[in-house]
Amino acid sequence: MYIIKVKGKAKIPDYIQLRDEQFILVAYFRADRPLKDLHRYGLEGKEIELAEVIAGLSFGKLQALVL
Repeated sequence: MYIIKVKGKAKIPDYIQLRDEQFILVAYFRADRPLKDLHRYGLEGKEIELAEVIAGLSFGKLQALVL
């Protein structure tokens, strides 16, 4: 799975994209909102680790998601 942080403009907030191995969009959520429904993506119980990864992401840089 891959993760990328997308910079918002004006009233549009920053977003996080999760993509699978074929780079197909799996999840799209606001970066400033609490993480929920992670069980849909196979990431249940990893909220704290994912929040730390999101905090350290640079905008527009695609990277492999390793938790």
